[in-house]
Amino acid sequence: MAADPPSAFLRLFIAIAVPPAVRQEIARAQARLRRQSPPGAVRWTRPDQFHVTLKFLGDVPAGQVPALETSLAPVCAAFPALPLSARGLGFFPNARQPRVLWAAAGDDDARLPELHRQIAAALRWLDPAEPPEKFTAHITLGRFKPGRHAAIPKLLELTAALRDQQFGDWPADAVELVRSELTATGAEHFPLASFPLAWPKRFNQKG
Repeated sequence: MAADPPSAFLRLFIAIAVPPAVRQEIARAQARLRRQSPPGAVRWTRPDQFHVTLKFLGDVPAGQVPALETSLAPVCAAFPALPLSARGLGFFPNARQPRVLWAAAGDDDARLPELHRQIAAALRWLDPAEPPEKFTAHITLGRFKPGRHAAIPKLLELTAALRDQQFGDWPADAVELVRSELTATGAEHFPLASFPLAWPKRFNQKG
């Protein structure tokens, strides 16, 4: 059987969108960090692409997108919307050898990891042999380029100062399936589908 041509694959991930007001606050912190970094040391994420990744799927055959949507919809419909908060900064894998700079995201009841777990379980059919992945909810601000760690000392100092910085709260009421297209100027993101979460009564303004 002949392999599918590259055009038949889509680079996909599942995420929760970050609203404009929160993106703006994170972007302000990102701008401060950027001023402390040597030019070209970090590939910075555009603020309009800030999001909380729930699961990165990688290259998926385009023909499997309908099945993906069928698997995601019932999980999301049964899961309550989340009061999320973005606060503080951190590094992956650590501050000594960082590859990614991020802002933390989460909810007080720590239900976001459970949503990740349920989504991963529902999509197990994509790659049954894939081992369970560690989930740390975050919003990527930038990725360090190999060998460009000269920026670290000043970034560490400023990151520590922003450790408890509050960027904002929002009710996350939907999960998105997003296509990522790699270009010469960076990745471009295109939402393919949105899956509403259940709306808890405590989010209703009438109580």
